[in-house]
Amino acid sequence: MNRRNFIKNTIITVTGVTLAGTVLANTKIFGDNKMKILVITGSPHKKGTSALLADKFIKGAEEKGHRVFRFDSAFEELHPCIACESCKTGDKKCIYKDGMEKLNPELFDADMVVFVTPLYYFGFSSQIKMVIDRFHANNHKIINTNKKAMLLATSAAANDWTMEGLVTNYKNIVRFLGWQDSGMLLATGCPVREVIEKTDFPQKAYELGKNL
Repeated sequence: MNRRNFIKNTIITVTGVTLAGTVLANTKIFGDNKMKILVITGSPHKKGTSALLADKFIKGAEEKGHRVFRFDSAFEELHPCIACESCKTGDKKCIYKDGMEKLNPELFDADMVVFVTPLYYFGFSSQIKMVIDRFHANNHKIINTNKKAMLLATSAAANDWTMEGLVTNYKNIVRFLGWQDSGMLLATGCPVREVIEKTDFPQKAYELGKNL
């Protein structure tokens, strides 16, 4: 499958109208069921492009009555997984005592986990990837737990293959965890806040939250 078809084959929008740079794959409308939603962001810029998508998504979700917990990984004390496997030895836990202790209870309890990241070298930012790697210590608590997942991402580039690596990584993570992919919003061609604010991506993020 070539790159253009890879992206094209994942595009399904709520309205049935495909927007350039947007992927809303397998988007579900969850009706009146109120959910506990964990939003994990990966940008080191509090007023950046992906932070704006997070803000809008959360606004829509909270207006619908969902409970949202936001974890800004770039502003938490975190350590990278070093594959020491201490967490897999007897009843031991991760060797690090850091921001994950705040995140983990929300992760375990969440009905939906939303990953929000800028595109860094065609993948997740290192800040949010560090959080995802640390899921390893608690795989036994989060795999096949019937959670839903969503991806919101921004990038400066707008080639038809720009988000291909990120999308594949995200899908593999969701597949491994046994979670349900409930949608993606990929805002390409948005290098800075001033640019994305002139697009309909922020409104789409709001609608994703509002339509849950």
